[in-house]
Amino acid sequence: MIDTLIGLVSQYSPSGEERGAAEWLVLRMKSLGYDDAFVDKAGNAVGVLGMGSKQVVLLGHIDTVSGEIPVTLTPNPSSERRGELLYGRGSVDAKGSLASFVDAVANVGAKDGWQFVVIGAVEEERDSEGARFVTTQYKPDFAIIGEPNQWDRVALGYKGSAWANITIKKGQAHTASGDETAAEAAIETWLKIKAQVDSFNADKPKVFDKLLLTLRGMESDSTDFEQWARLKVGVRLPVDVPPEAWYEILNATLKGSETFRVLIEPIGFAIPAWGCEKNTSLVRAFLSGIRSQGGEPRFVYKTGTADLNIVAPVWKCPAVVYGPGDSALDHTPNEHIGLEDYRKSVEVLSAALTKLTSTPI
Repeated sequence: MIDTLIGLVSQYSPSGEERGAAEWLVLRMKSLGYDDAFVDKAGNAVGVLGMGSKQVVLLGHIDTVSGEIPVTLTPNPSSERRGELLYGRGSVDAKGSLASFVDAVANVGAKDGWQFVVIGAVEEERDSEGARFVTTQYKPDFAIIGEPNQWDRVALGYKGSAWANITIKKGQAHTASGDETAAEAAIETWLKIKAQVDSFNADKPKVFDKLLLTLRGMESDSTDFEQWARLKVGVRLPVDVPPEAWYEILNATLKGSETFRVLIEPIGFAIPAWGCEKNTSLVRAFLSGIRSQGGEPRFVYKTGTADLNIVAPVWKCPAVVYGPGDSALDHTPNEHIGLEDYRKSVEVLSAALTKLTSTPI
């Protein structure tokens, strides 16, 4: 059962360099009996099993952050957990999830009236180009997104995100004048934003419902006639604050000054948050699958952003996020996954897919 996992993790594939891993996974899915497997126009690895009209898409991502980690198997030092640990970049985020999708679908096999589509998407760690492409290629009845949340947990929501460069400009002045500099005004600007966010969060006990603000860069310079300072500001968004509302908050907070100008420039892709419906046959299938392996199911809502945020608003079908591994190890130099946890996740998925495809929609 671990050959898919080890083989996929052994294919180093940072964002932008996924082709070798995608081709390897296509060959692996063909060897496991998939009806079709190919690399699509976006570079995603796609495997199809079954010919039915009802469709389940299992969307993982095949890219990783950069920083290759030697792929090694070591004994698990914990006396409470059996099996070995697999070290390697992507073992947790998120090739463990993608490999478990591939193995579980192969275990379940073709189901009358159903089609399984497993996708290893590219560019998730950057701008989710792979997920953006597949939104127009499929219209599933159910979607399962692969991210690490441990084998006995199901994630039902991911926060959105938005980024902006905030530039403060003002006329040049003598250094002895005592006038506020653009750099000093930038600090005040940051404190205004932070105060507004703190006020918004004050009555919200759950992290998933809060604005999570971050300052990721500062720079300043001047010309003969003007001085400027720039802040790179990011925020993780709750479901009830779409990106456009966040930019309105910024504009309202920073509007107007007699001594300097403030320019707010959105950058990158702004992504709304997404919360999944809990009372669905898909969720119930996962709860049953986790219990079948002796687990006590738990729901989680994550502060990060995933391909769920890209596809769910388009597909508008029941969705969950599932996958083995400890997300605290994402992007770290000692990224690793327990093989016993991986095995359980494959069994959970197999049981969930079997139950789901045996129940009328």
